Amino acid sequence: MTPETIRLRRDYLAANKARRVVMPGFILLVRPRNDGDARIRAGYTVTKKIGGAVVRNRMKRRFRALAQALLPTQGLDGADHVLIGREAGIERDHALLSAELERALAKALR
Repeated sequence: MTPETIRLRRDYLAANKARRVVMPGFILLVRPRNDGDARIRAGYTVTKKIGGAVVRNRMKRRFRALAQALLPTQGLDGADHVLIGREAGIERDHALLSAELERALAKALR
């Protein structure tokens, strides 16, 4: 089951006040919604400071692939997960990003 995408700005703002795990390639925000809905939702954001549209879109595609692979099994049910791109994540190896996301999820669930 792939995670649903967060679409509303208010959900991103609410996630910004939640638990934050900083990794070299990204920042992971995890916010339990406490609304009785067990769906896992994911959001992705990369600012213009990171690069042009091509770079930002590539990074978001990589984040989507990571989220689809890891969140269904390791994500927190009924929570929003937001990945914020960092400059070090642009050319980072996919396997390394995947390992970092696993560590970040484990840290966020503690």
